[in-house]
Amino acid sequence: MADLTTVALIGIYFFVLLGIGTWASRKIRNTEDYILAGKSLGFWIFTILIVCSICSGMTLLGVSGFGYTSGWPGIWEQIFVPLAASFCIIFFGVKLNAVGKERGYMTVQDYLAERFESPRGMRALSAVSGILVSLIYLIGQYAAISIVLVWIFAIPHWQALLISGVIIIAYTVIGGLYAVSWTTLFQGGILILGVLAMAPFVIRSAGGLTHINTVLAGIDPNFVEPWFPSPVYASYAYATPEFLFSFAILLMVGLACAPHVINNVLAAKESRYFKWSPLLAFGIYAVVMFLVKFTGFATRVLVEEGAVTLPDVVNAQDFAFIVGVEYAMPNMFLWGIFAVIVLAAVMSTTDRLMLTIGTSFGWDIYKNLFRPAASEKEVLMVSRVAVVVGAVGTLILAINPPPMLAWLIWMGIGVMLATFAVPLLAGLYWRGATGAGGIASMATGLVAAGVFGYWHKFVAPLPMHFSFFALLLSLLAMVVVSLLTRKNSPEILDGTGTGWFIQSGGVRGEAERE
Repeated sequence: MADLTTVALIGIYFFVLLGIGTWASRKIRNTEDYILAGKSLGFWIFTILIVCSICSGMTLLGVSGFGYTSGWPGIWEQIFVPLAASFCIIFFGVKLNAVGKERGYMTVQDYLAERFESPRGMRALSAVSGILVSLIYLIGQYAAISIVLVWIFAIPHWQALLISGVIIIAYTVIGGLYAVSWTTLFQGGILILGVLAMAPFVIRSAGGLTHINTVLAGIDPNFVEPWFPSPVYASYAYATPEFLFSFAILLMVGLACAPHVINNVLAAKESRYFKWSPLLAFGIYAVVMFLVKFTGFATRVLVEEGAVTLPDVVNAQDFAFIVGVEYAMPNMFLWGIFAVIVLAAVMSTTDRLMLTIGTSFGWDIYKNLFRPAASEKEVLMVSRVAVVVGAVGTLILAINPPPMLAWLIWMGIGVMLATFAVPLLAGLYWRGATGAGGIASMATGLVAAGVFGYWHKFVAPLPMHFSFFALLLSLLAMVVVSLLTRKNSPEILDGTGTGWFIQSGGVRGEAERE
């Protein structure tokens, strides 16, 4: 049971979040304010928002748990995930921000609907797909929050979910992206400073990296290799060269095109931010990720040497960071601070997912498909109701925690990759991509992700992440159908900045070459 100090610190943390939400609600005057914070995000808020939208329960709990079970072969994750932030800003952000301001986009679905000249079909499919993948991903975030609150307060899992859900729903509903972005800046600062301060203590308590590597090699010599050999010889030894190839695409591209991540690029105030934010986002996140992974290694050593014991639950490895900090820093006040750090990591993604679900339904489905004449006030109300309904629904689904948090989150990312990557990249950079091709690609990717995911989970394990095979089918559908169907009008292609360039200034040159 948590002591009074821990309860007080968490109470203050929650109070600050609600306070930010209340302050942010005063800035909401229209739908653009709620969805995109008036397109006014400054450099630091935008950069940290991108990082923390990618950062999630996987970063502290899932990453350390992956390190605990798989050792060094899983270290590639520490490069691939930070690269997702840079990939999103460079390959999506530069062009979408410029075109979005010119064309008045509110969501990435606005772009897809115009670029593929499909105001109903493509918008509906992409909005429903975005809501679906966000719901899957959100379940993983709730599982992570529950792990923390169960540990702190020794309360049942369902009570932990209820507490966290009420707090996040409250400030997201009332403050929109203004609340999400400012709470994220607050939470991101806590996360970064907290990991920098606490992870080294855990690593040192396990004897340092040299001793850690010695112990890991004693458990399995491949724990200190860059990857596991093929074929897979144990349930934890799946990080083979072929899996890691698909893993790189999954994390770097899949996370970059996730709706709750890519929509942030439409809210940046200045396009000049995109010059330095990719490097800064990568550097910040990479340092955090490496330290968390090393903490997972350290906790494995502490368990092997009998210094600590993980709880007897199905997702025991996801407690690695918590148990390691508890051992290395046996101080009630520090535990309270650590609890806030973990909550900040998880909640900084959870609120963005909730907002994505709400705005996709309120703006893309309700406003643009069913009630074009809906007022600003009506759209805001529907978006807020959708946030609540989506959040409550996923809370119910999260009651039974997954065996491994990272796997649930990777599943969500896999569906994002298979569904959005090809339509977005082809739409932005290939003038031959057609409306029919875009719809075929997205639909094929969504269905194929479900089929291959089911096959991998319940029939026979695949040698690569299931999303890779769905991605190939999505690409094939885009190319074949686009080559066989009517091309988009040159005016639309020019207006949406389509072509083999990143800077929006290349639109004119591309049009002239045509």
